[in-house]
Amino acid sequence: MFLGDNVIRGGISPLIRQFAESDWNSQIVLKRVPNPEQFGVAVLNGDGSILRLIEKPEEPPSDLALVGIYMFDRNIRQAVDAIRPSSRGELEITDAIQWLVDQGLRVHAYVHDGWWIDTGKPMDMLAANDHVLEELAPRLEGQVDEQSVVGRRVTIQPGAEIVHSEIRGPSIIGENTRIVNSYIGPYTSIYHDCEVINSEIEHSIMLEHSQVHDVNVRIQDSLIGRNAFVTRSDRKPKSINLNLGDHSRIDLL
Repeated sequence: MFLGDNVIRGGISPLIRQFAESDWNSQIVLKRVPNPEQFGVAVLNGDGSILRLIEKPEEPPSDLALVGIYMFDRNIRQAVDAIRPSSRGELEITDAIQWLVDQGLRVHAYVHDGWWIDTGKPMDMLAANDHVLEELAPRLEGQVDEQSVVGRRVTIQPGAEIVHSEIRGPSIIGENTRIVNSYIGPYTSIYHDCEVINSEIEHSIMLEHSQVHDVNVRIQDSLIGRNAFVTRSDRKPKSINLNLGDHSRIDLL
């Protein structure tokens, strides 16, 4: 069970293999955080086993937050049937895991020592993107013309076309995306089948089938959803910060 707004260093494949090779009934991922009251919190025994779990306590008894990545065997179904709604009126995953602990089942607590980001806000998404790009091994598989400059920490995926443009890394340009007469700055991820023409983008995420045309101010610290279209009109202002949902269209003033 992987809550989709979580991003962790190294991904979850090693954790899944570890669980599959063990005799545990469950494995949970924990991370020490400065604001545990915003998360489910775990209290461990001296041997590292789980004593209890508490969902978003007002006065946290520890700084170990549940990351939102859990592995279970079939016993979790019985746990879910056994629990009741909490004071918040919700069935809590922490209560289901606590039931496993109380029944004497083997619940392993893995304390993650790498970075973890709960991407609940736009800037969290950009921070996660920064981390992922830092760890990405660059490669050049698309087409780059002689008038373009591509940094050494840039990934150009198959079918992408870079024409008379500058790409600085770390960044990634997705499959079949066209960058024409444009600047793509560091920490930018542009997904498949996009177009950036006569424009500048930096420290942003742009999802598939979106287009940015003829924008005369640099787009930065922005999220652009699928099938969005961004272009320029004749009026001002001169700076922008965008968080665009899927299928959006913005005419920049």
